[in-house]
Amino acid sequence: MPNIYSTEKFEKEFTYSGSDLGATYTPEKTTFRVWAPTADTVTLNLYGSGTPGTDDLVEQLPMTADVNGTWIAEKEGDLNGTYYTYLVSVGGNENEACDPYARTTGVNGKRAMILDLASTDPDGWENDTNPNAGMTYNDAVIYELHVRDLSSDESSGIQNTGKFLGLTETGTTTASGIPTGLDHMKDLGITHVHLLPIYDYASVDETQSDKPQFNWGYDPENYNVPEGSYSTDPYNGAVRVAEMKQMVKVLHDNQISVIMDVVYNHVYNASDFCVNQIVPGYFSRVNEDGTYSNGSDCGNDTASERSMVRKYIVDSVKYWADEYHIDGFRFDLVGLIDTETINEVVTEVHKTHPDVIFYGEGWTMDTAVTKDGYKMTTQPNSTDVPGFAFFSDTLRDALKGHVFYTTRKGYVSGAADLADTVKGCFLGQAGDWCTTPAQSINYASCHDNMTLLDRITRSTPGVSEEDRIRMNNLSAAIYMTAQGIPFLQAGEEMLRTKIDASGGFLENSYNSPDSVNSIKWDTLEDETYQNVYNYYKGLIAFRKAHAALRLTNADDVNANITSVDGLDENVLAFRINGGVNGETSDGIFVIFNPNSTETSVTLPDGAWDVCVNADHAGTEALTTVSGSVSVEPISAMVLVKKES
Repeated sequence: MPNIYSTEKFEKEFTYSGSDLGATYTPEKTTFRVWAPTADTVTLNLYGSGTPGTDDLVEQLPMTADVNGTWIAEKEGDLNGTYYTYLVSVGGNENEACDPYARTTGVNGKRAMILDLASTDPDGWENDTNPNAGMTYNDAVIYELHVRDLSSDESSGIQNTGKFLGLTETGTTTASGIPTGLDHMKDLGITHVHLLPIYDYASVDETQSDKPQFNWGYDPENYNVPEGSYSTDPYNGAVRVAEMKQMVKVLHDNQISVIMDVVYNHVYNASDFCVNQIVPGYFSRVNEDGTYSNGSDCGNDTASERSMVRKYIVDSVKYWADEYHIDGFRFDLVGLIDTETINEVVTEVHKTHPDVIFYGEGWTMDTAVTKDGYKMTTQPNSTDVPGFAFFSDTLRDALKGHVFYTTRKGYVSGAADLADTVKGCFLGQAGDWCTTPAQSINYASCHDNMTLLDRITRSTPGVSEEDRIRMNNLSAAIYMTAQGIPFLQAGEEMLRTKIDASGGFLENSYNSPDSVNSIKWDTLEDETYQNVYNYYKGLIAFRKAHAALRLTNADDVNANITSVDGLDENVLAFRINGGVNGETSDGIFVIFNPNSTETSVTLPDGAWDVCVNADHAGTEALTTVSGSVSVEPISAMVLVKKES
């Protein structure tokens, strides 16, 4: 279909602004509205089950053309639990499609299900709120987790393996009694858990739950439906909804906010995607030769600049925030989505949920935008989306070495030319794209590419395990004390590694088995791993105790943080004023020494409590020093000015 969809005439005639797309349920009747402006006819199919291919069609109802390209139908009676699809006659073809606004579906997401949403609410849901309400973006400590990874290793002690309910289990431990799962996350001190895709994705067959399957889930099938393989019954559409809400409720009860990983930039299969079945080619960008634009490298790019695609994305994010009480959204490849759409998402959600946080991957990619004058949500355009933060690959690559050149060293592993880059990132002003710490997601590892320890190991042949762990901990100390928003991959705090069958480090474990991707909880029974865990736990506690590490704008940073000159090569030190942003101490002094020899640093006047050193981190003083201090090789030191 040519870009007629993007013309002013088409959008003026066929942009629907109502809030009733999909199936609107009451016990007395259900009304249906679908946007299909190019259709000749639309028929509503009602089914007895949600299993595709099952011959259980109950009734067909012709739909009536209505305003702005929508079609409507109404069916009296209580249809809760009834499955349905739309049969659309368009361009000489008949396409059967799931409702793009489906609230839930049957197995594998091919048939939508009418649902009494209130019946899926857990006890106390009406009083459930974000446990970290009132926080700024910079107050968050984000923990990135795949639902299955938490529970799939036998040492987790979790019964609901690979399920939403696995995140609700408390009291789970390793064989020797070390806390796992939810209790581990709570003890670590994170504020937000970022869950890899939990919407309905296509790359796991929900009918084969008894067979080993794994996928990260960046393959959208239905944007407003929870993933069925994470429920205890993927055939009953109500179960996945109820169990996901239960998961959110329990996490909230344990003071953990929930961030959802959303993938609006592409779909699993553009030709088969429900919107494109109903309105051929509308949802996706198309090149001049008729092929799908593929800046995502996933086969297609979403045409977010079109009015009904933008509405769909905005409606979807609002729905997750409203119905599931989601507290944040991480946008995959957001550089393919235009800034107007992202700003509308942030504005509309913040009207009723002001504490929801937004961030994503702002990489610059080539995509065939169907309208002129649109900017994409990339790092260089960060000032155009002030309510949206971006992953700082600047800091990531500076810390451990370039992500695509895996034998290159980073700052923590001995590279000699990265101190200035780390300095800028520490101040929340990364490279030439970040002007405020409120837009910088500071991290050393995420699900993509190698784990932090694997990446360090790859680039440091012949280095001892002790020094590699020091490099790991120095990375964490930097991004946990830097201005911005700290983020870690689950398991980094226990030296997570991903080894393939040949014994090599795995860079892309998107469909690798549990043996690769699972969190190995029993490693915490080793004192070495436990010490690293305690170090991360102490860093998080220190950050949460010191508001001067969580400044929200560049003016405050520039006025209150001073970089120290005259140090040994590659050594960095910063003096942070007390009192700023509610900081209760008289000042903080931070030192990073990536060198293989110790360094001596002159301290400002007064006595200083050492709270973080090479081996320990926390809020209590390890020792008190004045005048100058020696900092061990490959380590950080963080000091708090002692009250006079």
